Amino acid sequence: MFRCSSVGLVLAALLSAAAPAFALVGPAEDDHSFAPHLVMILNRGLDRAGFCTGVVIAPRVVLTAAHCVVSADNMRVYYRGPNGEPVLREIAATAIHPRFHPDAPAKRIVSIDLALVETRAPLDERFTPAPLDDRGAVAVGEALKIFGYGVAREGDGKTAGSLRAARLAARAPQSSILLWAEDPDHAGAGACTGDSGGPIVSAESGKVLAITAWSAGAGHGRRCGALTQGPLVAPQAGWIRGVVEHWSER
Repeated sequence: MFRCSSVGLVLAALLSAAAPAFALVGPAEDDHSFAPHLVMILNRGLDRAGFCTGVVIAPRVVLTAAHCVVSADNMRVYYRGPNGEPVLREIAATAIHPRFHPDAPAKRIVSIDLALVETRAPLDERFTPAPLDDRGAVAVGEALKIFGYGVAREGDGKTAGSLRAARLAARAPQSSILLWAEDPDHAGAGACTGDSGGPIVSAESGKVLAITAWSAGAGHGRRCGALTQGPLVAPQAGWIRGVVEHWSER
């Protein structure tokens, strides 16, 4: 059984086991403006444990990255209760985007790294659906903000678990499927371990433009702080809506 004690085990395992998800490194802010829309997704496997960030889009539905999803029995939605106590929500169902390919980087093919997670019980009332972008077009240089619960320093799992934000800007190449972002000051801000599944938000509208799925670093062996990338949500609105409606009709 995935008990509350598993929260500590999952987070501790990050110190010794590599997770497929990538947290906000570099110049970041303690901006909690998006806190009512964000939770953590805990997952575990035979030889690893990890976590991602998730975006609340309905009382029982969280949008996250597909590579964060494992079997329902090995996942929980996690957040802190009103008195700071850990809250774990069991998973009723998951849906992975049909165009997600876990081996996409190796095969150099397009992948839509999105998934939906449905909890068995509703989240606390303080959580509200995040506003999702419906434009699907992002201009190069457009001001962005990213949010996540991931590590503050690459490779240091002890720095994970606090919600942080960073200011980025959209960069080329422009795409109808993916959003690319970078620190406009080139000071090393970007997504890292634990931020996958978190939102990339328009600084102007406050709407979620994309979901963080991948990051890269500057220099040999670094995986964070240079580029942040994720699938745009507007082109996938039909799929998201269809899954949510199907679940609500059960």
